[in-house]
Amino acid sequence: MISKRKMITINEELCNGCGQCVPSCEEGALAIVDGKAKLVKEIYCDGLGACLGDCPTGALKVAVREAPDFNPDAVAEHLKAQGREVPDHMPSPESLRLDGPGGSKLAGGCPGAAIKTMIPCGQTNIPIATPAGGSALSHWPVQLRLVPPTAPFLKDADLLLTADCVPVAMPSYHGEYVPNRVVLMGCPKFDDQQSYIEKIADIIVANELKSITVMEMEVPCCSSMSVILNEAVKRAGKSVDAVRVTVGRNGSVLDTVPLNFQM
Repeated sequence: MISKRKMITINEELCNGCGQCVPSCEEGALAIVDGKAKLVKEIYCDGLGACLGDCPTGALKVAVREAPDFNPDAVAEHLKAQGREVPDHMPSPESLRLDGPGGSKLAGGCPGAAIKTMIPCGQTNIPIATPAGGSALSHWPVQLRLVPPTAPFLKDADLLLTADCVPVAMPSYHGEYVPNRVVLMGCPKFDDQQSYIEKIADIIVANELKSITVMEMEVPCCSSMSVILNEAVKRAGKSVDAVRVTVGRNGSVLDTVPLNFQM
């Protein structure tokens, strides 16, 4: 079935043929052909962009277009023929469609998306149940998709751009990173990366941000948040001091490095 969905696109002028994107695609949808990355078959690509974070030149993008449905059975056969491991879980074709029944839709009008500035739990008389202390969150919402660029808590903010899995893995997240920062969370694998780029760019343009701290997990599907930020900075045409914090699956900080944006 042909449907509108996300697909990987490759800018051959930017691609240097390094091949770093190939192993990061669990479905085996990418290969190096004649010195350039190529999409082997559209039915192998889930369009979720796990490969983006491993491209050093920014040649890979996610675009929405009409394409044949993702085919998990064909992917399994393709991987077995290559002697590669078949992922335990793959998305269904229906979940990837952006049109028709089962297509992804962004719900609107949710009361939980209302803008709210809060007093962190540790600064109130609310009982704290854990020795590590309470929530340091000072605003709502926190999902990047739901926060408008004009939200008052973004003004002159130190931004904490966090991949969704980080707080689950990292027990010290609230104590060490959230205080005095504005949290924006998202999943660079399953969400629309282009919409993230546009939203972050709008936030940078609309606000005099003091800094941005990007927190990513060590796993490939999570490592493109800093790539998204770099694209957003280029789109905004306005740089900002930023660092990337890489978190291990055991919750430890593996690396903290400053980001030098390509304008």
